[in-house]
Amino acid sequence: MKKFSIAAAALIFACTPAFADDKPTDDEAAKIKDAVAAWGCSGGDYEKETEGTGVFEAEDVDCKAGQYDFRLDKSFKVFVITAD
Repeated sequence: MKKFSIAAAALIFACTPAFADDKPTDDEAAKIKDAVAAWGCSGGDYEKETEGTGVFEAEDVDCKAGQYDFRLDKSFKVFVITAD
């Protein structure tokens, strides 16, 4: 039974589609840049998740304390900051 469970989990994982992130529009990128700047940071690479969540990402953002990754909701409010 244990082998069956492992095989089933592996099959489900293998069949799950991989989603690539899209580039945000120029307007969206400007709003992400403004949100990151409000935290005293700049730069980074901006992406928009394609899963339909409305989540934006700013990765490898330069801040005083180092590099960070930001996650923003569809209203461009930062809800997660993680050290890179």
